Amino acid sequence: MDYNILGYAIFITAIVFIIVVVGKICYHNGNIFVAELIPDHLDLCKQINKTLLVAYYLVNIGYCAMTLVGWETITSWQQLAEVMAVKVATIVCILSVLHYSNIYLLTYTIHKLIK
Repeated sequence: MDYNILGYAIFITAIVFIIVVVGKICYHNGNIFVAELIPDHLDLCKQINKTLLVAYYLVNIGYCAMTLVGWETITSWQQLAEVMAVKVATIVCILSVLHYSNIYLLTYTIHKLIK
């Protein structure tokens, strides 16, 4: 039996859930962070943060959908669980690297503009 279709459905559902929850948390906390970096322009801060959120959703959900192409054929429940664990962990690690890179670049750029 081929478990790939089931794996795809579980993976996309889990990953979209993780991406949306993390995106909402980052958006909420990002408003405060960006407002601290640019204190006199709150409307601009909100627009920057909204743009970052949309880009975050598009990049991450698009990348996750593209990873489905490279899946091997899954033939057992054990293999399905192993593949799911590795794929989800990889995406979560990539999300964390992107998030911290984004914070660093945003902070560096704004501090460079202020000075």
